[in-house]
Amino acid sequence: MSLVSIEELEAEALKLNPRERARLAGNLMESLEDLSDEESARIWGGRRHSAAPPTGTFTKGAAAAPSVRSSVTPARS
Repeated sequence: MSLVSIEELEAEALKLNPRERARLAGNLMESLEDLSDEESARIWGGRRHSAAPPTGTFTKGAAAAPSVRSSVTPARS
């Protein structure tokens, strides 16, 4: 099995179409929901995040969603 760096994995993920990236992002966020409070604080800098978008974020016909970068800013290692 070949190991892929996080940079290579991120570059490949960014090649996905928006629907695929959204699915991947949702799955990744959901995988973090069960962290302990201590681990969550360490990873997220004390801020807890939900995988679900804020209520009222999307409107019919046009998305009025905030950017992912402004919504989720985990600590970089």
